[in-house]
Amino acid sequence: MRIRAGVVLIEDNKVALIERHRAGLEYFVFPGGGVDEGETVEQAAVREAREELGVEVAVKQKVAEIHIETSTQIYFLVERVAGEFGTGTGEEFIDSDPSDPSEGIYVPIWMPIEELSQRGNIYPAELVEVVVRSMREGWGV
Repeated sequence: MRIRAGVVLIEDNKVALIERHRAGLEYFVFPGGGVDEGETVEQAAVREAREELGVEVAVKQKVAEIHIETSTQIYFLVERVAGEFGTGTGEEFIDSDPSDPSEGIYVPIWMPIEELSQRGNIYPAELVEVVVRSMREGWGV
């Protein structure tokens, strides 16, 4: 089973997402990626935020565990502690060909929270529901 670690970074009522254009599709995903051997899920989430967003984050709490086919995706609410948003240097940025439809582009963006539930192309959809509900009702412990 593959494990993916991801982050929910919220600032000024906006959430960090990765805008993707690939194979003729346009969609958004929460930042994250696979957990490397010898790495905890939390360490992977911090690394992915650095690679994909260009920011150093501190994990606040686990907010969702989503099971999709042969993958488990674990997401953490994080806060930025350093770095400049949009300066990620992960392999998605330095070793991809935007003109190749199978690779496409990765663009870190801020999306207003109120737009999340108006779009049908943000994945995973279950996490969108968690974020919208938690912003309204609180994140709990």
